[in-house]
Amino acid sequence: MQWYQNYAALGDSLSLTALAVSIPIFYLFWALAVKRMKGHIAGITTLLLTIGVVVFTYKMPLSVAISASALGMVTGLFPIGWIILTAVFLYNLTVESGQFEVIKSSISSLSTDRRLQALLVAFCFSAFMEGVAGQGAPVAVAAAMLIGLGFPALPAAVICLVANTPPVPFGPVGTPTIMMSTVTEVNSLVVSKAIGLDMTILALIIPVFMLVVLAGWKNVSGVMPAALVAGGSYAVTNYFVSQFMGPELPAILSSFASMVSLGVFLKYWRPENIWRFANDPEVAYNEVNQYNLGQIMKAWSPFIILMIVMGIWGIPAFKNWVARDLKWFVMIPSWPGLDGIVYRTAPIVAVPAKYAANYRWDFFSAPGTAMLISALLSMAVLGIKPSTGVRVFTKTFKQLVYSLITLAAVLGIGFLANYSGMSYTLGLAFAVYTGMFFPVFSPVIGYLGVFLTGSVTSSAALFGKLQQVTASQLGFNPMLTISANLLGADIGKLISPQSIAVACAATGLGGRETDIFRITLRYSVYLLLFVIAVILLKAWVIPGILPAIV
Repeated sequence: MQWYQNYAALGDSLSLTALAVSIPIFYLFWALAVKRMKGHIAGITTLLLTIGVVVFTYKMPLSVAISASALGMVTGLFPIGWIILTAVFLYNLTVESGQFEVIKSSISSLSTDRRLQALLVAFCFSAFMEGVAGQGAPVAVAAAMLIGLGFPALPAAVICLVANTPPVPFGPVGTPTIMMSTVTEVNSLVVSKAIGLDMTILALIIPVFMLVVLAGWKNVSGVMPAALVAGGSYAVTNYFVSQFMGPELPAILSSFASMVSLGVFLKYWRPENIWRFANDPEVAYNEVNQYNLGQIMKAWSPFIILMIVMGIWGIPAFKNWVARDLKWFVMIPSWPGLDGIVYRTAPIVAVPAKYAANYRWDFFSAPGTAMLISALLSMAVLGIKPSTGVRVFTKTFKQLVYSLITLAAVLGIGFLANYSGMSYTLGLAFAVYTGMFFPVFSPVIGYLGVFLTGSVTSSAALFGKLQQVTASQLGFNPMLTISANLLGADIGKLISPQSIAVACAATGLGGRETDIFRITLRYSVYLLLFVIAVILLKAWVIPGILPAIV
């Protein structure tokens, strides 16, 4: 059986077809933003609706549509879901062992100035948590830490949402960027290079922007040197790691470098005036670090181990050894019911071409496995019993089970959109109706994708291929719009209902989600306009700065 994609299947009209196949996207918006369905329910029902729409619109065989969805769901769980599960497991082990309290103390004892505490916790440490765990943990943990230091709940929640932007495409362990690489079939290092450049720019402005949100312009100049140290050290590290090592380590290594650089800087530099909130005690609060260097190093050891293991896993020679010599991977060279059936047609390809469908999971060299090995080594260092580790892993799985279902459903939608031709129909429609101004809309699509799904990873799965196809049709380097989707999605985290709900839960502001949304909406629009300016600059002025797809 052979089935050929037809991008104007409904009445030979591209516009009518695009309108019909966009129904699942509008439904997902309604389900999450209006109906406020649980994410896994919205994801599953949207997947079922998408199957129905593509079968009706494109006359895609039902069995082929189900097979494409299944391939996406399996890919969503392994390797993507595997990364998230093991990352959160490592974090939960640290909390279970009690070492996380030592980590919090080692960070919060460096200064009594609220601006500097915000830099250390909301920017540096939150970024580190994004790199190793994600899933709302960075905002939740950082906001709770700030409240523990005496921050009012509302500013604590807002500045954590604002600050947690530079690491997002690379956390946890590069998941959103890896997802974008998966759905667009572009090498992950190429995607890492493109979005890494954007995150380098963002890292330079976010510390200052966050301080403006916290204390106002007048109170930023007094700690500008510290903001430049925090942002500059993050940006430089992020640039080199993202350009040469891939997407797994930029957030982890950059945030670690930022924390260390700022910590050392604060040992020798103090602001002229200590800035505190109006209702803070007159006597400056000074938390005495009750832990010695050995205790602090032990507390940080799981993350030090993680950096070492991930560094080894990222070496091409190691990956080649595992794949070529050990052959430790799972391979289905021809996905049943899909491979050899679907054919792409003009104008996506010059002549009809088979759309291959296979599955491969390099389970041992996968980032998730590196995370698991790091967790097992950390258990030995921290003295955690195997029975405790099993209990924590079980708890972690129960904690994430619905998120994993959502992830699988969303990636099922993404793969179905690609194999049915839905992504191509929408991409061609955008090319026709936006023309050379598509770079303006490209980050907005990613921004809205995160508002809908709450996840940069999910936004990449839904719209990554659309971005790629539209750019190709318009003659742009597809890396422009692929990275724009990630960048816009990153800013969309500020207004994501899920992110705001996490911030409210962590700060005791349940019921005040609307208050936070109104504040972060304004800041997200400012940042989105900045992002659009960056994208237009790369599109029309310095296109050569973008990496080529290899």
